[in-house]
Amino acid sequence: MKPAQVWTVFAVCLAVVLVAMAWSSAIVLRLERAEVQAQAQGALEENARLALWRMDSALTPLLAQESARPYFHYGAFYAAGGAYARMFAEPGGGQALVPSPLLRETPDAVRLHFQLAPGGALTSPQVPEGALHARAVAERHTTTVLVAESGSRLRELRALVSSAKLASRLPREQLGKAAEVPKLVTNPTPTEQLEQKLKNVKEFEVRQQSLESSTLRVIESDKRPAGEAGAEVQEGAMMPLWTGEALLLARRVSVNGGLYVQGCWLAWPRLRDELLASVQDLLPNARLEPAEGTGGADDERRLAALPVRLVTGSVAPAAVTGLSPIRLSLMGAWVCLLLAALSVAALLGGVLALSERRRVFVSAVTHELRTPLTTFRLYTDMLAEGMVVAEEKRREYLSRLRSEAERLGHLVENVLFYSRVESGRAGATREAVNMADALEALLPRLVDRAERASLRLAFERGEGAVPVVVDRSALEQVLVNLVDNACKYASASEPPLIQIRLHRGQNRALIRVRDHGPGLSKADRRRLFRPFSKSDREAADKGPGVGLGLALSRRLMRAQGGDLALDDAVSGGAGFVVTLPLAK
Repeated sequence: MKPAQVWTVFAVCLAVVLVAMAWSSAIVLRLERAEVQAQAQGALEENARLALWRMDSALTPLLAQESARPYFHYGAFYAAGGAYARMFAEPGGGQALVPSPLLRETPDAVRLHFQLAPGGALTSPQVPEGALHARAVAERHTTTVLVAESGSRLRELRALVSSAKLASRLPREQLGKAAEVPKLVTNPTPTEQLEQKLKNVKEFEVRQQSLESSTLRVIESDKRPAGEAGAEVQEGAMMPLWTGEALLLARRVSVNGGLYVQGCWLAWPRLRDELLASVQDLLPNARLEPAEGTGGADDERRLAALPVRLVTGSVAPAAVTGLSPIRLSLMGAWVCLLLAALSVAALLGGVLALSERRRVFVSAVTHELRTPLTTFRLYTDMLAEGMVVAEEKRREYLSRLRSEAERLGHLVENVLFYSRVESGRAGATREAVNMADALEALLPRLVDRAERASLRLAFERGEGAVPVVVDRSALEQVLVNLVDNACKYASASEPPLIQIRLHRGQNRALIRVRDHGPGLSKADRRRLFRPFSKSDREAADKGPGVGLGLALSRRLMRAQGGDLALDDAVSGGAGFVVTLPLAK
């Protein structure tokens, strides 16, 4: 399979895995947001329940106070001796009149107390009439200003309330018994909300029962012994109801068979603001709305004390902040996936590069072997068949055969040595030597190689001893490779010279090898120390070899604790510098 096809298959597989991972991540994040949203909704429901308890608890004292008022407090004055007799008869006969507490003081949450007589007359204890008005002002039970304000409210209430409608809206239970609390009827809800709805409904019923036990009471019938002063009084339960925008508390009262409606007009705007302020910490955006009847979809949010529904508003979209465990897990999965993809890509690239290098190596080696083998066959055939008669030609052919044999041996030696180095089987025998003496021992071989390329080799020893610990065979292999490369690429240089210079640096010995050939291009410099970097075409065009000598030489020097690199100080031609640590 071609490399392009391999990379295409890898890219397709990686794209499929990334799409699947992205889809899974999107689902997990959506589930996380849903969980956070559910938690926020649960917190809202819990706050709503606590807010309902707070508001019902705040309303309980007011409702208990209004439910506990005796029927005779709804007159501006009442006869002390006839409070439980003929209270609503015109006082006279020297009876002592007592001012109603409602004339003196009205709760802040109540705008006006009222009484609806059997004949339809709507009066208020805060608005005494006739002589009672003058007496109330004279005895400083009230003021003209307060009476005028209460009178204005009474006229406003008369426009809102009619005796027939108000009486018909009150429950027609047996007087003297507390009115049953209407049971809440819930509509069917979705399965996922059923448990929460039932819990809210039960809580609403418990709050209603708690309120009932605190505020609603049964007034026992006052059945005094028969006589002129006797009278029968029965009171019903105080019930909240809406009349237009007015919120009333009203009850039925029977006095000697006459049916009265008594109650108060609540200051709903003020009461609403106080209730919302009490739950500001729980539901800052809450509001209260009138609720008529029962059985609505949101009756679990209804106050038990008043026909009012709590509106909490919708839950804001959940915002997940920080690194949650789910997000950390996803990040870990993505990092692992990307690392795995990079690892597979690197491994695949290495395999393809190795395959390409193997192909180039086989091609280059085949070319390198074909040339000397062809020369061997041609010259040996000519010599064997006696086609070369002149002795000079015979020596020339034999010299050529020897050169090709050395070239072939050098190639095979490099390949085998590189194989041993790569597999870790290259044994090294390191010894302490004077680098100058070691180089002088190698000079004959190097000079002979240079002369065969029509080049001259110059060696500069330097001053003083340069002690190193090195493997002599490895050092010889490196220098032979460098000189051989100079002979192949700089044979036509001017001057025809290869320079080897030894000098001592700081804690290291340096051997500089330089030729005066065409030098190295940028492309050559990038892949210079890569093994098997030369193709058969490049070997035919630029010079023989498989591109292994420099890579092998660098590995050998690094194994000795030194290095092999390009000499950047050389301008014109190619230069290399071998470094080795000095012996202590």
